[in-house]
Amino acid sequence: MALLSINELPENILLEVFTHVPACQLLRYRPVCSLWRDLIDVATLWKRKCLREGFITEDWDEPVADWKIFFFLCSLRRNLLRNPCAEENMMSWRIDSNGGHRWKVESIPGDHGTSFPDPRVKKYFVTSFESCLKSQLVDLKAEGYWKELMDTVRPDITVTDWFAARADCGCIYTIRVQLLSADYIVLASFEPPPVTIEQWSDARWTEVSHTFSDYPPGVRYVLFQHGGKDTQYWAGWYGPRVTNSSIVISPKMTRNAAPSTTQPETT
Repeated sequence: MALLSINELPENILLEVFTHVPACQLLRYRPVCSLWRDLIDVATLWKRKCLREGFITEDWDEPVADWKIFFFLCSLRRNLLRNPCAEENMMSWRIDSNGGHRWKVESIPGDHGTSFPDPRVKKYFVTSFESCLKSQLVDLKAEGYWKELMDTVRPDITVTDWFAARADCGCIYTIRVQLLSADYIVLASFEPPPVTIEQWSDARWTEVSHTFSDYPPGVRYVLFQHGGKDTQYWAGWYGPRVTNSSIVISPKMTRNAAPSTTQPETT
Protein backbone atom coordinates (compact mmCIF):
# COMPACT_ATOMS: atom_id res chain seq x y z
CA MET A 1 0.00 0.00 0.00
CA ALA A 2 1.42 3.35 -1.03
CA LEU A 3 2.05 5.82 1.77
CA LEU A 4 0.15 9.11 1.53
CA SER A 5 1.64 12.47 2.34
CA ILE A 6 -0.15 14.61 4.90
CA ASN A 7 -0.16 17.32 2.25
CA GLU A 8 -2.59 15.23 0.22
CA LEU A 9 -5.27 15.85 2.81
CA PRO A 10 -7.89 18.46 1.86
CA GLU A 11 -6.80 21.88 3.06
CA ASN A 12 -9.77 22.22 5.41
CA ILE A 13 -8.78 18.93 7.12
CA LEU A 14 -5.14 19.97 7.38
CA LEU A 15 -6.27 23.29 8.82
CA GLU A 16 -8.30 21.43 11.46
CA VAL A 17 -5.24 19.32 12.32
CA PHE A 18 -3.18 22.49 12.80
CA THR A 19 -5.86 23.83 15.15
CA HIS A 20 -4.84 21.15 17.66
CA VAL A 21 -1.07 21.74 17.34
CA PRO A 22 0.53 23.97 20.03
CA ALA A 23 1.13 27.47 18.67
CA CYS A 24 4.91 27.55 19.16
CA GLN A 25 5.27 24.25 17.29
CA LEU A 26 3.17 25.62 14.43
CA LEU A 27 5.63 28.47 14.02
CA ARG A 28 8.51 25.98 13.84
CA TYR A 29 6.63 24.00 11.18
CA ARG A 30 5.94 27.12 9.08
CA PRO A 31 9.13 26.81 6.94
CA VAL A 32 8.42 23.14 6.04
CA CYS A 33 6.80 24.05 2.71
CA SER A 34 4.80 26.79 1.04
CA LEU A 35 1.51 24.97 1.74
CA TRP A 36 2.17 24.79 5.46
CA ARG A 37 3.42 28.39 5.53
CA ASP A 38 0.28 29.66 3.80
CA LEU A 39 -2.08 27.63 5.99
CA ILE A 40 -0.30 28.63 9.20
CA ASP A 41 -0.67 32.27 8.18
CA VAL A 42 -4.40 31.96 7.50
CA ALA A 43 -6.51 34.07 9.88
CA THR A 44 -9.13 31.32 10.14
CA LEU A 45 -6.63 28.99 11.82
CA TRP A 46 -5.79 31.46 14.57
CA LYS A 47 -9.42 32.45 15.07
CA ARG A 48 -10.24 28.75 15.57
CA LYS A 49 -7.37 28.43 18.05
CA CYS A 50 -8.65 31.49 19.94
CA LEU A 51 -12.07 29.87 20.13
CA ARG A 52 -10.58 26.55 21.22
CA GLU A 53 -8.57 28.21 24.01
CA GLY A 54 -11.58 30.22 25.21
CA PHE A 55 -10.11 33.61 24.28
CA ILE A 56 -13.29 34.39 22.31
CA THR A 57 -16.82 32.97 22.12
CA GLU A 58 -18.89 31.83 19.14
CA ASP A 59 -20.74 35.16 19.09
CA TRP A 60 -17.55 37.28 19.07
CA ASP A 61 -18.07 40.29 16.79
CA GLU A 62 -15.18 42.61 17.69
CA PRO A 63 -12.81 43.45 14.82
CA VAL A 64 -9.36 41.85 15.00
CA ALA A 65 -6.58 43.18 12.76
CA ASP A 66 -4.31 40.12 13.10
CA TRP A 67 -5.67 36.89 14.59
CA LYS A 68 -2.22 35.35 15.02
CA ILE A 69 -0.96 38.27 17.09
CA PHE A 70 -4.28 38.37 18.93
CA PHE A 71 -3.83 34.71 19.89
CA PHE A 72 -0.30 35.18 21.22
CA LEU A 73 -1.24 38.32 23.17
CA CYS A 74 -4.16 36.48 24.76
CA SER A 75 -1.85 33.56 25.57
CA LEU A 76 0.62 35.89 27.28
CA ARG A 77 -2.01 37.98 29.07
CA ARG A 78 -1.44 38.03 32.84
CA ASN A 79 -0.40 40.35 35.63
CA LEU A 80 3.29 41.09 35.07
CA LEU A 81 3.79 42.36 38.63
CA ARG A 82 4.91 39.78 41.13
CA ASN A 83 3.50 39.59 44.66
CA PRO A 84 0.90 42.33 44.01
CA CYS A 85 -1.19 41.55 47.11
CA ALA A 86 1.54 41.19 49.75
CA GLU A 87 1.04 37.43 50.11
CA GLU A 88 4.82 37.00 50.07
CA ASN A 89 5.57 39.92 52.39
CA MET A 90 7.87 42.38 50.51
CA MET A 91 9.31 39.82 48.09
CA SER A 92 9.85 41.00 44.47
CA TRP A 93 9.56 44.69 45.39
CA ARG A 94 12.48 47.10 45.43
CA ILE A 95 12.29 49.47 48.38
CA ASP A 96 13.04 52.98 47.05
CA SER A 97 12.36 54.82 50.31
CA ASN A 98 11.56 53.37 53.70
CA GLY A 99 10.80 56.36 55.91
CA GLY A 100 9.22 56.50 59.33
CA HIS A 101 8.68 53.02 60.70
CA ARG A 102 9.19 51.53 57.23
CA TRP A 103 6.91 49.49 54.98
CA LYS A 104 4.74 46.85 56.62
CA VAL A 105 2.28 44.16 55.52
CA GLU A 106 -1.12 43.90 57.25
CA SER A 107 -4.29 41.87 56.80
CA ILE A 108 -7.52 43.31 55.41
CA PRO A 109 -9.49 45.16 56.73
CA GLY A 110 -6.91 46.35 59.29
CA ASP A 111 -7.54 48.89 62.05
CA HIS A 112 -10.04 51.57 61.00
CA GLY A 113 -10.17 49.97 57.54
CA THR A 114 -12.76 48.52 55.18
CA SER A 115 -13.18 45.25 53.30
CA PHE A 116 -11.62 44.95 49.85
CA PRO A 117 -14.05 44.64 46.87
CA ASP A 118 -12.50 41.30 45.91
CA PRO A 119 -12.62 38.83 48.84
CA ARG A 120 -9.67 36.94 47.36
CA VAL A 121 -7.39 39.86 48.30
CA LYS A 122 -6.37 39.26 51.92
CA LYS A 123 -3.43 41.59 52.57
CA TYR A 124 -2.02 45.01 51.76
CA PHE A 125 1.20 46.99 52.03
CA VAL A 126 1.06 50.00 54.37
CA THR A 127 3.28 53.09 54.68
CA SER A 128 4.44 55.18 57.61
CA PHE A 129 4.89 58.83 58.66
CA GLU A 130 7.69 59.60 56.19
CA SER A 131 7.91 58.79 52.48
CA CYS A 132 7.64 55.09 51.65
CA LEU A 133 8.05 54.11 48.00
CA LYS A 134 8.50 50.71 46.37
CA SER A 135 8.80 49.62 42.75
CA GLN A 136 9.17 46.83 40.23
CA LEU A 137 10.94 46.96 36.88
CA VAL A 138 9.32 44.59 34.36
CA ASP A 139 11.53 43.27 31.54
CA LEU A 140 9.10 42.77 28.64
CA LYS A 141 11.40 40.53 26.59
CA ALA A 142 11.91 38.25 29.58
CA GLU A 143 8.12 38.06 29.92
CA GLY A 144 7.74 36.91 26.31
CA TYR A 145 7.01 40.19 24.49
CA TRP A 146 9.43 40.33 21.55
CA LYS A 147 10.70 43.66 20.25
CA GLU A 148 8.94 43.58 16.85
CA LEU A 149 5.64 43.12 18.68
CA MET A 150 6.24 46.08 20.96
CA ASP A 151 7.51 48.28 18.11
CA THR A 152 4.99 47.38 15.40
CA VAL A 153 1.80 46.25 17.11
CA ARG A 154 2.27 48.26 20.31
CA PRO A 155 -0.43 46.47 22.31
CA ASP A 156 -2.28 48.27 25.07
CA ILE A 157 -0.49 48.34 28.43
CA THR A 158 -2.93 48.80 31.31
CA VAL A 159 -1.75 49.55 34.84
CA THR A 160 -3.99 49.48 37.90
CA ASP A 161 -3.53 50.03 41.60
CA TRP A 162 -5.76 50.13 44.67
CA PHE A 163 -5.24 52.42 47.66
CA ALA A 164 -7.05 53.33 50.88
CA ALA A 165 -6.53 55.37 54.01
CA ARG A 166 -7.24 54.60 57.64
CA ALA A 167 -10.43 56.37 58.73
CA ASP A 168 -8.64 57.98 61.68
CA CYS A 169 -5.67 59.46 59.81
CA GLY A 170 -5.14 61.41 56.60
CA CYS A 171 -2.54 60.36 54.05
CA ILE A 172 -0.94 61.14 50.69
CA TYR A 173 -0.83 58.48 47.96
CA THR A 174 1.41 58.59 44.86
CA ILE A 175 1.88 56.44 41.77
CA ARG A 176 4.31 56.65 38.86
CA VAL A 177 4.47 54.28 35.88
CA GLN A 178 6.98 54.71 33.05
CA LEU A 179 7.55 52.93 29.75
CA LEU A 180 11.31 52.70 29.23
CA SER A 181 13.60 51.97 26.29
CA ALA A 182 16.44 49.45 26.32
CA ASP A 183 18.65 52.29 27.61
CA TYR A 184 16.07 53.20 30.29
CA ILE A 185 14.97 56.37 28.54
CA VAL A 186 11.41 57.35 29.46
CA LEU A 187 9.18 57.03 26.38
CA ALA A 188 5.80 57.49 28.09
CA SER A 189 4.72 58.18 31.65
CA PHE A 190 1.68 58.10 33.91
CA GLU A 191 2.24 60.22 37.01
CA PRO A 192 -0.96 61.86 38.26
CA PRO A 193 -0.81 64.44 41.06
CA PRO A 194 -0.57 62.95 44.55
CA VAL A 195 -3.91 62.12 46.14
CA THR A 196 -4.51 63.60 49.61
CA ILE A 197 -7.11 61.83 51.73
CA GLU A 198 -8.45 63.81 54.67
CA GLN A 199 -8.56 62.51 58.21
CA TRP A 200 -11.83 60.80 59.17
CA SER A 201 -12.49 59.64 55.62
CA ASP A 202 -14.61 56.56 54.99
CA ALA A 203 -11.43 54.51 54.33
CA ARG A 204 -12.91 53.00 51.17
CA TRP A 205 -10.64 51.31 48.63
CA THR A 206 -10.13 53.31 45.43
CA GLU A 207 -8.87 51.98 42.09
CA VAL A 208 -6.58 53.99 39.83
CA SER A 209 -6.09 52.81 36.25
CA HIS A 210 -4.35 53.98 33.10
CA THR A 211 -3.92 52.45 29.64
CA PHE A 212 -0.90 53.28 27.48
CA SER A 213 -1.92 53.26 23.78
CA ASP A 214 -0.06 54.47 20.68
CA TYR A 215 3.16 54.92 22.64
CA PRO A 216 6.47 55.34 20.76
CA PRO A 217 8.36 52.29 19.46
CA GLY A 218 11.23 51.00 21.56
CA VAL A 219 9.48 50.11 24.83
CA ARG A 220 11.42 47.34 26.59
CA TYR A 221 10.65 47.87 30.28
CA VAL A 222 7.80 49.06 32.48
CA LEU A 223 8.66 50.75 35.78
CA PHE A 224 5.87 50.69 38.38
CA GLN A 225 6.28 52.71 41.59
CA HIS A 226 3.80 53.66 44.32
CA GLY A 227 3.57 54.60 47.98
CA GLY A 228 3.08 57.65 50.16
CA LYS A 229 2.94 58.75 53.80
CA ASP A 230 0.47 59.86 56.48
CA THR A 231 -0.40 63.54 57.05
CA GLN A 232 -0.47 63.49 60.86
CA TYR A 233 3.12 62.32 61.37
CA TRP A 234 1.99 59.64 63.80
CA ALA A 235 4.35 56.87 64.88
CA GLY A 236 3.41 53.56 63.31
CA TRP A 237 1.66 52.68 60.05
CA TYR A 238 -0.98 55.30 59.33
CA GLY A 239 -0.13 56.09 55.71
CA PRO A 240 -1.87 54.86 52.55
CA ARG A 241 -2.51 51.15 52.09
CA VAL A 242 -1.88 49.66 48.64
CA THR A 243 -2.63 46.26 47.11
CA ASN A 244 -3.81 44.36 44.01
CA SER A 245 -1.51 46.28 41.66
CA SER A 246 -1.19 45.09 38.06
CA ILE A 247 0.42 45.58 34.67
CA VAL A 248 -1.47 43.76 31.91
CA ILE A 249 -0.71 43.78 28.16
CA SER A 250 -3.74 43.19 25.97
CA PRO A 251 -4.65 43.08 22.27
CA LYS A 252 -5.60 46.44 20.83
CA MET A 253 -9.13 46.58 19.39
CA THR A 254 -9.11 48.90 16.39
CA ARG A 255 -11.63 48.71 13.58
CA ASN A 256 -9.36 50.24 10.96
CA ALA A 257 -6.06 48.69 11.98
CA ALA A 258 -4.04 46.96 9.27
CA PRO A 259 -2.78 43.41 9.89
CA SER A 260 0.67 43.21 11.42
CA THR A 261 3.57 41.64 9.56
CA THR A 262 5.49 40.73 12.71
CA GLN A 263 5.97 37.04 13.49
CA PRO A 264 6.02 35.67 17.05
CA GLU A 265 9.42 34.45 18.21
CA THR A 266 9.79 30.67 18.41
CA THR A 267 12.61 30.52 20.95
